[in-house]
Amino acid sequence: MDSQKGHPKLFSFEFFPPKTPEGMEKLRQTQRQLSQLHPAFFSVTFGAGGSTRERTLGTVLDILKEGDQAAPHISCIGTTKDTLKDILEQYLANGIRHVVALRGDLPSGTYGGGEFRYASELVHFIRQEVSKELIIEVAAYPETHPQARSAQEDLLHFKEKVEAGANAAITQYFYNPDAYFDFVERCEQHQITIPIVPGIMPIANFSQLSRFSDACGAEIPRWIRQKMAGYGDDAASIRAFGLDVVTHLCDTLLSAGAPGLHFYTMNSAGLTSVIWDRLHLSSYKT
Repeated sequence: MDSQKGHPKLFSFEFFPPKTPEGMEKLRQTQRQLSQLHPAFFSVTFGAGGSTRERTLGTVLDILKEGDQAAPHISCIGTTKDTLKDILEQYLANGIRHVVALRGDLPSGTYGGGEFRYASELVHFIRQEVSKELIIEVAAYPETHPQARSAQEDLLHFKEKVEAGANAAITQYFYNPDAYFDFVERCEQHQITIPIVPGIMPIANFSQLSRFSDACGAEIPRWIRQKMAGYGDDAASIRAFGLDVVTHLCDTLLSAGAPGLHFYTMNSAGLTSVIWDRLHLSSYKT
């Protein structure tokens, strides 16, 4: 964990572009609440194959209008270099200097991967064709990407993204801190020294979380599953237990030198704000 120490902690929050005017208004309220915590930035997701392109831009511009920093996700699967260059230049024209570069997924029912196969190719393209100055975040998988053939292969793909020009990484969410510590240690052994920020998923709805986790390869430890199952439909107990689990996870990570936290908010401020207050994160200098 040595490479993760010695810098101010950075905290950030992730949103997804709402589909309705009501959802957009709710997100504005969420942003204003979380903005009071002075995050380093808000990231905004990008749908499979660019399916939320305009909504991602609109959400990012709304965040900028409120005086906060924004980092749109850029997905390269299923698109062309010209399209991506247009999107990135549009972001640059609006004052955006920070992106999250991902491989992404194809929309359901479509075929063909476009002109890019891997996120490392996207990072290289941005650096060579668009901007040397953009801050580029990439994804990291402490528990290994679900499509990787091995943990070692996954780590080498991650190193390729770093060597292509990534500035920092945000991990897939996890609940076993040892997975993160082991991943960072293996990165250090491969001379990977960029900040690797843990992704944090508060637990609001356990059945929903289980579906997400099965889809993205994030492991929910057996003891957590058993405890949650024991609560049945008792939403209050699930919420309280989930807050305890995630708060303890965050405390363990920060105490051991993690460079910050990136919260997957699901467009809601409640659980993230409670965890923030419990950890006294406002006392950290960002």
